[in-house]
Amino acid sequence: MIITRLVLALRNTKQWLEAQFAFGLLNLLKLLPADGAINFADRVARWIGPRTKRHRLTLTNLRNAFPEKTDEDIQAIALDAWGNMGRLAAEYVFLDKLFDFDPARSTPGRVEVSGIPIFVDLRDNPRPFIVFTAHTGNFELLPVAGAAFGLDVTVLFRPPNNPYVADKVFEFRRARMGGLVPSHAGSSFTLARKLEAGQPVGVLVDQKFTRGLPTQFFGRPVQTNPLLAKLVRQFDCEVYPARSIRLPGNRYRLEIEPAMSIPRKPNGAVDVDATAQMLNDKVEQWVREYPGQWLWYHDRWNIKHSLIT
Repeated sequence: MIITRLVLALRNTKQWLEAQFAFGLLNLLKLLPADGAINFADRVARWIGPRTKRHRLTLTNLRNAFPEKTDEDIQAIALDAWGNMGRLAAEYVFLDKLFDFDPARSTPGRVEVSGIPIFVDLRDNPRPFIVFTAHTGNFELLPVAGAAFGLDVTVLFRPPNNPYVADKVFEFRRARMGGLVPSHAGSSFTLARKLEAGQPVGVLVDQKFTRGLPTQFFGRPVQTNPLLAKLVRQFDCEVYPARSIRLPGNRYRLEIEPAMSIPRKPNGAVDVDATAQMLNDKVEQWVREYPGQWLWYHDRWNIKHSLIT
């Protein structure tokens, strides 16, 4: 018992120190102008990323996904992906300043939005729906955009493993993004209650899920969370894809696409397996278009742990 408490205390201390280090770096970034801080974080991440254990996994994932690309291309995408991660971290500090979209303004700002009529329709004709996205660009801007259009979307998110970082992230997101549901055993019931009450929900669909449905992603087997497909089967609600795209000059385009046609079985019931595959196909389309804006260090294909140790 004493040893167990000691181990837990040491782990807690380690997590606290890691969190304070991360918070300290972000506070230093606050001293810089937004563009300078984001560009600096990009350069630092491009230097640190290739020196981490995760870089091997990043390169392996890229080579598996793009066997037709040269090693030079793979290395360039990997660096872009690390830079994307650095930018995402720095953008947390300036998120309130970055989102400057104003539909009444004639000249484009830092953020442009594609699919405004869809946002307006969803706002003016309230109904339950699901909007899904992936870890592309600055995906954190999407719920901010929804809130700006008056949409109160309850978002399912996976908290960071570090509890101190998780608390800070939760506080930050809750103040800017409407309702939040941390991913845990009962989160699906929370989302179901929201849809049953006629309210919208949002989910990320490109996360690793070890007990998911067998599907394909970039032609390789993965397991996909069936939650979205099962919610559609239960509530027969519309499903909208949405994504964030980084543009030159620290600008962003946020896109919401028309509702997708949900695969159904001959008897009319929602085909859960085909729907899960449809989500993967949409995310793959996005990633192929902007490969340097996705999280390639993420173990989406459940590659053996020995690769990154």
